[in-house]
Amino acid sequence: MNSFNEGAVSPLLSVWHRVSMLAGALLLTACSYNSSLPPFTASGFVDDQGAVRIWRKDAADGVHMLSVFSPWRNGSTTTSEYRWQGDTLSLIELNIYGKPAEHIRVRFDDRGELSFMQREVDGHKQQLSTDQIALYRYRAEQIRQTSDALRQGRVVLRQGRWHAAERTVTTCEGETVKPDLETWAMNHIERRQSRSSADVSVAWLEAPEGAQLLLVANADFCHWQPTEKNF
Repeated sequence: MNSFNEGAVSPLLSVWHRVSMLAGALLLTACSYNSSLPPFTASGFVDDQGAVRIWRKDAADGVHMLSVFSPWRNGSTTTSEYRWQGDTLSLIELNIYGKPAEHIRVRFDDRGELSFMQREVDGHKQQLSTDQIALYRYRAEQIRQTSDALRQGRVVLRQGRWHAAERTVTTCEGETVKPDLETWAMNHIERRQSRSSADVSVAWLEAPEGAQLLLVANADFCHWQPTEKNF
């Protein structure tokens, strides 16, 4: 995952105030769509610092989300996993793929009170401060709000393997499609492909307003992409 050219993953350290603005704008767009949404969705957005991909599963007893932030240049790949029981946040789990690697896990009880916390860096376990926990909790709620808006706005993530000859993508679901991307985006994919002996992976967003390129990388996105069955 940390081989992304314009991407990798992290819990959005410097970009959360912009996420709030994005969520507000998307919620305005979402008003024109009905609320009959599938229980398992994938979405994302582009930020100044990188790309964010979000997988989400809604069930009768709560919501499960996986957020992946991919910095354009500097930074560490990070996955952020969240669970809610009803509207109560129950789990925050972060994996930051830097050197050294970092793992953070925080659990809350059914009243929203802290029940477990731990930060592990290079095999050494540490405690988290109250302020750190509050910040992680705030980020969880912000990404939940952003995900709500993206789902309502029908912003859908698609990703798969690029085929240069046909300029098509075989998606992780096995469908062969031709992304309706702008010329500069197609040219960028082709430049990346020209420097790779294997088919590159491509991730893009589709919405009623159009399509947008998100990531291009040598790594196989489909190898680790969650599915509705295993998420």
